[in-house]
Amino acid sequence: MQHPPFTALAAVYDTMMDDVEYDHWADFILTYARDQGLSSGRALDLACGTGGLTRELLKAGWDVTGLDGSGEMLDKARARLPQGTPLVQGDLRTFELGEQFDLITCVFDSLNNLLSTEELGQAFAHAAKHLRPGGLLACDLNTRLGVRELWDGDVMEGVAPAPDGSEVHYHWSHTFDSAEELGVVQALCRVVRDGGEVEEFIEIHRERGYDAGEVEPLLRAAGFARWDITEYPDYAVPDGDTPRIWVFAWKGEEA
Repeated sequence: MQHPPFTALAAVYDTMMDDVEYDHWADFILTYARDQGLSSGRALDLACGTGGLTRELLKAGWDVTGLDGSGEMLDKARARLPQGTPLVQGDLRTFELGEQFDLITCVFDSLNNLLSTEELGQAFAHAAKHLRPGGLLACDLNTRLGVRELWDGDVMEGVAPAPDGSEVHYHWSHTFDSAEELGVVQALCRVVRDGGEVEEFIEIHRERGYDAGEVEPLLRAAGFARWDITEYPDYAVPDGDTPRIWVFAWKGEEA
């Protein structure tokens, strides 16, 4: 049965993504921030999902709010994160929290789910609106190359054991729609539970790649005063073979 993105997947997301280096990503972001004089404060983790990065920011001493478009993913985050962690359901393009933060994060190519430069610009503008003057946005994006060549062989498959004793059998296939310039992932999962009960679902995910040259004018239009666009993990300058870029953008002090 086909489901909307990040709905049925929420139940098995942490099992499948157990090896994602949220701790290393948090260190990468916070090292950059500290080197620029930002070491603590209030953070907003956009597209927080089940709270992988949110948890690492909390461990580092930040006061963190998480925001995600999927209620199912947020339910998992509530069970995973310390009680009382603020979690809000909202759209990256339109969210309105009525408060400002020192740091805003958005990782794991979440912004690539926005399928036009107009939508990405809206997300940047709302992020800037929710930053205090001098605050930092830290995010990553798959480039056009990264979306075209997402995985070797265009397939990711395997079996992941879940804490409850069930097994998640997954077969994710990737194609690139050259006419629309979108990467399309068909995510098929079969959950085999103790006793032999089987649940199967499919989600279709679409991403658009963004290169640095497309991102910079959107940051400028959103009101960011300066930015660095780098590679992980060494902050190197990206080139034409870079599959994923990291953006560190500062809101103007007088904004």
